[in-house]
Amino acid sequence: MMSGDTRDSVTVSSRPTLALATSNRGKITELRALLGEDIELVSLDDLGLPSPEETGSTFEANAELKARYVFEHGGLVTLADDSGLEVDALGGLPGVMSARYAGDQHDDAANRALLLRTLASLPDSDRTARFVAVIAVINGHGELTLSRGTCEGAMAFEERGSGGFGYDSLFELPDGRTMAELEPATKNAISHRANAMRRALPGIRTALGFPQMEESRLTP
Repeated sequence: MMSGDTRDSVTVSSRPTLALATSNRGKITELRALLGEDIELVSLDDLGLPSPEETGSTFEANAELKARYVFEHGGLVTLADDSGLEVDALGGLPGVMSARYAGDQHDDAANRALLLRTLASLPDSDRTARFVAVIAVINGHGELTLSRGTCEGAMAFEERGSGGFGYDSLFELPDGRTMAELEPATKNAISHRANAMRRALPGIRTALGFPQMEESRLTP
């Protein structure tokens, strides 16, 4: 049975601990690179928590929902990310349904295949899109802050690249490369999640007890 407070299940570290409201390994890898090595990260799996149902109609609502869920169970400083893809020709879809676009199985390959079929007849000029990320942070006092970041681009006609996750292999940047063709360090300098993290990081580090943030960490 899951207890109401999961702190006892987390290994004690000399580094300050930040709870991540995700079990997505690709997202955890990116967040670890963006946050630095001086923060101990614990995921939903580490805390023994299932993923909460995402019932919000906006990225902000879902990020807040996930952050409050983890904070209420663990009492730790918590970071939740809600992100997705907005395609202009689809009126902003898949949006908050990005992870479940092809159904509730959270199947990235099926999501990409459906999107390719849906956009197959659209010309280049109608394929504009953006990635959106909203980061919710709850400090030790239960106070919430939200930070939003975006990355503009367009939808490719076929998948390219082997890096990243989700829709990265379909999202084409202005220089012609897809997000999946970038080196991790390059992606982490320009991505929607990196842009949101630039706004969130000072508050995260303050909440964790650091005297000041390292200004250069997220500079492109």
